[in-house]
Amino acid sequence: MMKLFYSPASCAMSPHIVLAETGLPYSLDRVDLAAKTTAAGRPLKEINPQDAVPVLLLDSGETITEGAAIVQYIADQRPEAGLLPPAGTLERARVQQWLNYIATELHKAHVPLFKADYPPVTKEIALANVKRGYDFVASALADRPFLTGAGFTVADAYLFTILNWHKFIGVDLAAWPVLVAYQSRIAARPAVQQAMAEEGLAAAA
Repeated sequence: MMKLFYSPASCAMSPHIVLAETGLPYSLDRVDLAAKTTAAGRPLKEINPQDAVPVLLLDSGETITEGAAIVQYIADQRPEAGLLPPAGTLERARVQQWLNYIATELHKAHVPLFKADYPPVTKEIALANVKRGYDFVASALADRPFLTGAGFTVADAYLFTILNWHKFIGVDLAAWPVLVAYQSRIAARPAVQQAMAEEGLAAAA
């Protein structure tokens, strides 16, 4: 059984959703990000030298970090779930393209907005970058239900997770009706509802 080290509503929700979508057995270990310790008091740095979640612990004792890598590993363990196209295909590359965009552009753009000690000018730039990212993903979703077409993939689990942060940074998602509809569509998935309930979170809005 794989174990996911997570913190509620963090980027670890993405692999949490993917685990639930695959139906694979898993356990959870909640991390206090302020104290940087697990529920049992173990220092997070002992599990991940980067002192961050998510971390996926395998039966072998090996760990995987970085959400984009974790979700691909999980999806490959249950290919029949259809969350990730086969390796070597253009379809796989498209999903990876989105995973990389979300990680390097959208996810990172949010980070300064969670830092109390960052200067206002830095936060203004970050907020502008976030809104630019929202514009981009909204345009991509204007003619399709999911990022790469008709089917839900690991990239959608990641985007859903990051878009949920709008409520923490004071951005009204209503300015992007396409994204409101997208979030509602994904929030209705049973696996997403399961993951959110396991993290003690209310349904996404």
